[in-house]
Amino acid sequence: METKGLSKTRKITGWVIASLLLALYLFSASGKFMKPEELSGIGLADWRVIIAVGEIVSAFLFFFPKTNIFGTLLLSAYMGGAIIIHMTHGISIMMPAIVLILVWANGFIRNPELLTKFSTQ
Repeated sequence: METKGLSKTRKITGWVIASLLLALYLFSASGKFMKPEELSGIGLADWRVIIAVGEIVSAFLFFFPKTNIFGTLLLSAYMGGAIIIHMTHGISIMMPAIVLILVWANGFIRNPELLTKFSTQ
């Protein structure tokens, strides 16, 4: 989707949040490549490359306006999985929950038509 009908403030806010989240996801994915032992404690060391690549692809889809709705859905699924893993291993879900809220907030900021689609049904 294009951001043609958005105000300048909304566009800038959307880009800033998207940029910060992209940086966060790229940092997170790099940790999966560089420190495999961090995922071994929760039994996901064998899946770390697949998880990291999925995280990178989803983050870039989220970042670009034409694909950000699809990226929002993929990152939502990813963060949902992270929340479940945190819950089953007794780890705080605060960070993945906050990131998930930011992903959706940015989805609505960059795509205001999502609010009207949900409210009319």
